[in-house]
Amino acid sequence: MEKLIIGKQRHNQLWFVFLVSFVFCLVLLCFDYSVLTGAKNGVFFLVHGFAYALNTQRTSQLVAIDKPCETTAPPYIFTNHHTYKDTQDFPILENNVTILGNNFKEENKVQVQDVADQEPSSDWKREDPCSGKYIYVHHLPSRFNYNVLKDCRMLNKWFDMCPSLMNSGLGPKVENPQGVLSDRSWFETNQFLLEVIFHQRMKQYKCLTNNTSLASAIFVPFYAGLDIGRYLWGYNTSVRDSSAYDVVNWLGNKAEWKRMWGRDHFFVAGRIAWDFRRQTGNESDWGSRLMSLPESMNMTMLSIESSSWSNDFAIPYPTYFHPSSDSEVIRWQKRVGSRKRLYLFSFAGAPRPSMNDSIRGEIINQCLASKNTCNFLDCQSGGNRCDTPVEVIKVFRDSIFCLQPPGDSYTRRSTFDSILAGCIPVFFHPYSAYSQYIWYFPKNYTKYSVYIPANDIKDGRVSINEALSQFSKEQVLAMRKQVLKLIPKVIYADPRSRLERFEDAFDIAVKRILERVENARKDTKEGKDPSVDFALGNRWKLKLSGIVGDHPLE
Repeated sequence: MEKLIIGKQRHNQLWFVFLVSFVFCLVLLCFDYSVLTGAKNGVFFLVHGFAYALNTQRTSQLVAIDKPCETTAPPYIFTNHHTYKDTQDFPILENNVTILGNNFKEENKVQVQDVADQEPSSDWKREDPCSGKYIYVHHLPSRFNYNVLKDCRMLNKWFDMCPSLMNSGLGPKVENPQGVLSDRSWFETNQFLLEVIFHQRMKQYKCLTNNTSLASAIFVPFYAGLDIGRYLWGYNTSVRDSSAYDVVNWLGNKAEWKRMWGRDHFFVAGRIAWDFRRQTGNESDWGSRLMSLPESMNMTMLSIESSSWSNDFAIPYPTYFHPSSDSEVIRWQKRVGSRKRLYLFSFAGAPRPSMNDSIRGEIINQCLASKNTCNFLDCQSGGNRCDTPVEVIKVFRDSIFCLQPPGDSYTRRSTFDSILAGCIPVFFHPYSAYSQYIWYFPKNYTKYSVYIPANDIKDGRVSINEALSQFSKEQVLAMRKQVLKLIPKVIYADPRSRLERFEDAFDIAVKRILERVENARKDTKEGKDPSVDFALGNRWKLKLSGIVGDHPLE
């Protein structure tokens, strides 16, 4: 009996040891699992950090010659996913945000965002190459940009712009360059797609940020030109002004606006400034009131043609050439620079018989009378030859001088097409270039262009053939050299790639905007009123436009 009791006790002790051992192993197993899980996450971010470091190194290297440049991935930050059925060429990609689909984990978003929102130290600011260059892109409601593109057939009353939205707004690729153009990077780009092209370029800007406290400037991706283009003909002022009022109200309610009351905000319009500066509520008056609204007077507008106001600036029209590498630019410069010119001058355009002040009729007559020295591309005839890159560049590449008289407005896309072809532009009104593209063209206009007063043509006092024949060979070569230097400045690189050596039209615009905002910020810190001279009528530009007095060039 005593042995039986002792046996039972030993049996109970053995089970107790097994039970304790089991619990201990279970605890160890749970601990090991949590450690492994953490290690897994650690490996995940480590691998990503290495991949991003490699990607950053790639963007700082020159693209290999003759090798297509692929779009580099932006830093690893997540945002909400949106899809736009009719705008496949325009994925949402703001503030270095990559869309990876709906299956990403929310915890990843939070972890990355926490890092982005940390206040940088002073040492970090000194070492950061983007310090003073950061730009924040507003996440506007889609009705102000992407939804405008959905019904693309309504964007223009006169023709279908849907094909122009291909290739990130560059338009259809030129399939047959016919030996006139280089083999790639040429597109049938529509001149009114500037705001889309600029927006796509902004998505690849190196110094985007989600942290508004870091931002030196704020970009508003409002497709103002495409929006108003739908309503310029046959619509009342309420319809024309609807988006203008809504976008400034949306901006005014944001915390970012109150930092500088909008003076650090800027947007791009792919139309002339006149389309946005209606002063009255009269139904018969042209355009919208966008730039006449009090809030807009605190913003800066970049457009293809500026007004006399000091808060809108002209940037180049989009051309047909959108290179993806520096080497493509260099090869094209050499190609047009070495081209033998067959004609003294050329003109691509059509007359404007309904415009009393137009000199196009006289220019065409003089060109036709100078058959051996002038090449005329008639844009009034059928076939849309003047909208075909090969036809336009073929005329300009064979000419020493290219005539650029005003058309429907003072400026012309043809000016930039001629520069692209290495052709010296000839202007007949100072408002066509000299007071417009002040960020891009030399102040001394005689270095790259010729000026003939329009009245001298209209009154028959000047023969264009004789005037241009007076330039010596040395003078022509010097001007052509300057024109070739302008080519990188007046093109917009392919948004899906990036130039490293050259600054294109986008880069120059962003740099000058940052300088302008910094000056306003500096005035505020010094106790000055930043509104002084920020949005005023420029009397010099008024003179050049002919609105006030005469229009001397200086």
